[in-house]
Amino acid sequence: MNDILPAPSLVKYSNPILISNSQKKQIKQSPPSNTEDILNAILLPREFNHQKNQLQIQCVSPAPSTKQDVLELQDKLDKWLQQRLARETGLCPIREELYSQCFDELIRQITINCAERGMLLVTVRNEVRMVIQTYQTLYASSIAFGMRKFLSEEEKKAEYRQRIKQLEQECSELQRQVENLEQKLCDTKQQDQLKREQTKETHTEIITQLKTDIKNKVSGDLEKILTGQRKLPDKK
Repeated sequence: MNDILPAPSLVKYSNPILISNSQKKQIKQSPPSNTEDILNAILLPREFNHQKNQLQIQCVSPAPSTKQDVLELQDKLDKWLQQRLARETGLCPIREELYSQCFDELIRQITINCAERGMLLVTVRNEVRMVIQTYQTLYASSIAFGMRKFLSEEEKKAEYRQRIKQLEQECSELQRQVENLEQKLCDTKQQDQLKREQTKETHTEIITQLKTDIKNKVSGDLEKILTGQRKLPDKK
């Protein structure tokens, strides 16, 4: 079985030691009594399998820190932020993890000098983590809501596009019908105009013929009258 080694951390740990299950249970059940126990209570030991699946445990170091240790911690933090390509702004799990480790290391250093201040910092750390988790939950919920809203709006946009396309087709069909009706109206007007002209021409011909007939009749009647007068005998 492959060895499972702990990941590098900014927190300073002691050398790992082999431990049996009974010892592990005893450590967990024993209440904190001294500085090392308090450190193990606020910064839990790391457990991993190593050397033929043997359980090992690694507790945080109880060694006091110096000014040089603090400077080295700062340098290591900056170096790891660059190496792991942590983002300088916005949400970044890498930056959050490294700063959390740095804060835990500061808690370790302060707890060694004053356990009460260390416990107070642990309370602050836990509160900050809880607030961060709450904001992360709200952020994830907001992202999910925004995504659902976006998908809903996209679905509505698709429906609107389909409706617009349908209305455009209906408008095109109505426009075609209007053009057909206008053409029919134009044709009807032309036909009516032609019929009126034909009717007018027919009426004109009829009137002309009637005038001619009347004129001929009047002329004939007048001629008969005149002829009749000439045939009348002279009265003596």
